[in-house]
Amino acid sequence: MALTGVEIFKLLPKTNCKKCGFPTCLAFAMKLAQRQVSLDACPDVSEEARQKLGEASAPPVRPLIFGVGEKAVKMGEETVLFRHEKRFVNPCAFALGVNDTLPDNEIKDKVLEVSNSEIERVGQRLRVDAIALLNESREPMRYESVCKLVYGIAPEIPVILCTDVPESAEVSIKIYKDNKPILYGADGNNYTYMTEIAKKYNVILGVKSVSQSLEELTDLTEKIKSLGVQDLIIDSGARRASQILEHNTLIRRAAIKKNFKPLGYPIITFAQRDDSLLETLIAAIGVAKYSSIVVLSNIEKWKNLALFTLRQNIYTDPQVPMQVEQKIYKIGEPTPESPLMITTNFSLTYFIVSGEIENSKVPSYLAVMDCEGLSVLTAWAAGKFTASKIAQFIKESGIENSINHRELIIPGYVAILSGAIEDKLDGWKITVGPREANGIPAFLRSRAA
Repeated sequence: MALTGVEIFKLLPKTNCKKCGFPTCLAFAMKLAQRQVSLDACPDVSEEARQKLGEASAPPVRPLIFGVGEKAVKMGEETVLFRHEKRFVNPCAFALGVNDTLPDNEIKDKVLEVSNSEIERVGQRLRVDAIALLNESREPMRYESVCKLVYGIAPEIPVILCTDVPESAEVSIKIYKDNKPILYGADGNNYTYMTEIAKKYNVILGVKSVSQSLEELTDLTEKIKSLGVQDLIIDSGARRASQILEHNTLIRRAAIKKNFKPLGYPIITFAQRDDSLLETLIAAIGVAKYSSIVVLSNIEKWKNLALFTLRQNIYTDPQVPMQVEQKIYKIGEPTPESPLMITTNFSLTYFIVSGEIENSKVPSYLAVMDCEGLSVLTAWAAGKFTASKIAQFIKESGIENSINHRELIIPGYVAILSGAIEDKLDGWKITVGPREANGIPAFLRSRAA
């Protein structure tokens, strides 16, 4: 059972040293009880107290990592039901399901699809994160062959080994033992064997309820934990949209609100459907409602873009605007005669403006100024996109060494700043550009004509 703030306070040093960032040990204890800080913030807590407080300070959803290297996937560590309360921590992973009954050439094509799925959107690299190898044949030798094939093509891609056949689990785990895979398929019939394999190779074990029952799932996780495996992902067996929504919500509520440890694990959802649009809708439910892994049957580009965008929107911090780096960006291959435009570092503003400059086919410089991720009008209203700050940024950017002219094009919405900027930037001409980004191509082309 979770400790109260007062109970936690009794185990702290009570020195009020402020090293944790809080004025008193009691204030820190209250935050620790709400799981809003880590116990590591207190450098003076005793080892005995650390052991007692470990459970109280641990996030209600167990943090896990599968895969290795830069493509490793982090899961769990969530502390809230709704993102506006704080934020969701680790974005859910998308995995492409690959059946071992497919011909080798089709399996190879699917693996290459995953390898080539990466796109860039508002400054972030987004991709299908993993492959779920499905032992549909239930034949250990075929499954082993497919695992070797996939590993040989893309060993860097995290893998979920999906089989409830212990012999298949044994041969496949040997291939991926150094890559931290997930071994999914422990159920009421085979959990002792599957737990032994997971424990032997120190991998995450996927637990599923055959009867689509949270009670069965709870019983299984407790039994497996008693056998010595702590790192689990869970599957309630839900496959229908309404059931996925219901089960995922109940699991998250039990973990967050009740600190119910048997369900305090990342959730895997199998969204596979023959109808691609329906599959996308089912996957969207998983993204929005607490799935840590969503398994898909295919990954067309349109589907990826829709799901990537949804995931990106849900897993951004609602209290922190998305931002790009402050600097001078080259759009195309600008020359010393190319125009110089300026905007703020709000990601959406930057990507819309830079996209319209690209559409104009006029190579340009785009000065992106740090306004704490605010749009042009909002930054101007907040006093962060002012004449003096713009002038200072242009002077310090070094752009004067790259261009032969001294002309700065500002957004039309802040035309009122043109005179003040000219006063601050001696020798510069300030030109007012379009109010809307979609006017940029015609504006730049008319100047280049």
